[in-house]
Amino acid sequence: MNAKKKALGKGLGALLENPDTDITTKGVESGKYVAGSVAEIPINSIEANPFQPRSEFAEEGLQELAQSITEQGVIQPLTVRKVGYEKYQLISGERRLRASKLAGLERVPSFIRIADDQQMLEMSLVENIQRRDLNAIEVAISYQRLMEECSLTQEKLSSRVGKKRSTITNYLRLLKLPPDVQIALRDGTISMGHARTLINVEDEEVQLDILKEITENALSVREVEQIVKNINSERPENSGAKQKSKQQNQLPEKYQHEAERLTEKLGKKVAMKRNPKGKGTISISFSSDEELENLIEALNKLHS
Repeated sequence: MNAKKKALGKGLGALLENPDTDITTKGVESGKYVAGSVAEIPINSIEANPFQPRSEFAEEGLQELAQSITEQGVIQPLTVRKVGYEKYQLISGERRLRASKLAGLERVPSFIRIADDQQMLEMSLVENIQRRDLNAIEVAISYQRLMEECSLTQEKLSSRVGKKRSTITNYLRLLKLPPDVQIALRDGTISMGHARTLINVEDEEVQLDILKEITENALSVREVEQIVKNINSERPENSGAKQKSKQQNQLPEKYQHEAERLTEKLGKKVAMKRNPKGKGTISISFSSDEELENLIEALNKLHS
């Protein structure tokens, strides 16, 4: 527990206590209020945080928080910055702000700060990363934004958020997965363990095939790990054989031209495969009964 508190201190806490951004002793006036103080600010004077990394807020959770706020008030003040006379912009606490609006509050307790855009972005991202209810993709995107928009290396980012560099690397690798896999992870259809295992598959089509198996058969992480292990163990042994087979199945040029001619005539992709002994297949894909009927009609015309 102590280690966790120390880690959090390296993140948002360190930014809030930094002498370059801490203005509690400077007495800076912010409309009616002094920057560095906690004040009851009109809720309509607070605009949303443009750097908010969270993309989704569970409606049920907001309703529960709104009920709690109705009964007990806002226990933890929001953090805002001054953007004009009697105008403030949220730095952290958007969930509390939304729930406060649902609860019908007219004013909310807010800690007033002065921060430039980069400081604001960094504070917002770090504060959100520390939350437990962020999904893995939101965390990964937050890490990526911190690195790109705040010019942080993985090493510096590790220090800022109190996470091991390997942990950050694992999250960032998730963003290299196909969109369908990222969506499944975001929506909770698959777990972080499933996604990390799929990263070890190089072929995107194979990744999507395994994703389909996971969702249809409720595969465990261990089962997926075994599938991936089998795929990867076959690759080195068969890579040479596959290359040789590909060369042997290469269509002679005259047949390649025929496949192209048929594709043009039928308006559908015609694929031909042939082995050195002259055996092979011709395949034509279609996606509906209507396309099949049109294809049959076109074939009949070619025959006649």
